[in-house]
Amino acid sequence: MPFLSLGLLPTLAQAASALGFTDPTPIQSEAIPAVLTGADVLASAQTGSGKTAAFALPLLQRLQELPAENRHQYGRAIRALIVVPTRELAAQVGDVVRSLAQAQALPQSPKVVVASGGVSINPQMMALRGGADVLVATPGRLLDLAAQNAVQLATVRLLVLDEADRLLDLGFAEELDKVLTLLPPRRQSLFFSATFPPDVRALANQMLRDPVQISVASTELPPADITQRAIRVDTDKRTQLLRHLIKDQGWKRVLVFVATKYAAELVAEKLYKAKIYATAFHGDLSQGARKQVLAEFKDEQWEVVITTDLASRGIDIAKLPVVVNYDLPRSAVDYVHRIGRTGRAGEPGLAVSFVSADTEAHFHLIEKRQGLSLTLEEVVGFESTQIATPIVPQVTADKGGIKGNRPSKKDKLRALAAQGRPPV
Repeated sequence: MPFLSLGLLPTLAQAASALGFTDPTPIQSEAIPAVLTGADVLASAQTGSGKTAAFALPLLQRLQELPAENRHQYGRAIRALIVVPTRELAAQVGDVVRSLAQAQALPQSPKVVVASGGVSINPQMMALRGGADVLVATPGRLLDLAAQNAVQLATVRLLVLDEADRLLDLGFAEELDKVLTLLPPRRQSLFFSATFPPDVRALANQMLRDPVQISVASTELPPADITQRAIRVDTDKRTQLLRHLIKDQGWKRVLVFVATKYAAELVAEKLYKAKIYATAFHGDLSQGARKQVLAEFKDEQWEVVITTDLASRGIDIAKLPVVVNYDLPRSAVDYVHRIGRTGRAGEPGLAVSFVSADTEAHFHLIEKRQGLSLTLEEVVGFESTQIATPIVPQVTADKGGIKGNRPSKKDKLRALAAQGRPPV
């Protein structure tokens, strides 16, 4: 059994096999032995690389090796803490850890509790009575539980920070600092992040002691099973084109990414009026509503879900055939995470990006960073007629230097006048 060669106990190797893990992925091959030594780990790992099992498997083994008196000695003790950025990722990680723990067929399986916001805190407090071996939590709800003395974080022996870059993107820096002050200084810490901008690296330096550094995802590339297409279309025709493609191509389930919560609601409403079963999914929905949308989408009750980048990580929808970038992502990394919702577990997938005149330069930048060269297609009846607004640099009178690349309001008005178009 391949996982045995990484130092895992036979029960855990069998549990991995029972859940469909066959050969270890690169991140699993490197992270599991490092975690088993008790060292801190700093790992670069993208979504879909198998990173959850990479820390869940050795974490469960480490719990068996550590003294077990904590949970029984202190009523609210937590032995292992996994902090994640979103409710959906908390549920997904909790499912993986719980499934591996139960598949071990031990006399007493480790107790795994998931705690996140958007729902009543009372059932989570009840679940934490008597403590837990593993707590998977979002930062805000974790601090709420600590404030109500529902958890004892001073007993944590293993800490996992998953998708650290996403945690900081969502503005959890202050909450993370508060969480770290509640943890014991002597602990094993595992730090997983897809990217390492300066703020993420500073957090890693604060958390980790002489970490084993692992990088198996230094270049973010989409899975080979995903067919990628780019379609040139005017901004105001995107919803019509989306509706046409869904019907013409016979797409049964589509995940569509937009830039804002408002756009998610608006596009979903327009599609629904066109008799396409579409709904919105974003952070303003309650946790119950978000869980219901995902469950119904997985059960194929919805044809289309319109979402923000909330769904670009931590959501696994089996055999999702199509992803559409209605609005382009901010970065090449976000592009990979978005389209990585399709083409999972060896299944083929299709990723379609809508490119307008004003976003074409940004799309070419994504192409360059991904090593792509896609033909900008045009669909009959939806040919683009817009022209990108040119950037007109101004020369200052005193120094003759360029004012900057971002056009001012006057620059935009001049550009419109040059094209013979009225100002809006």
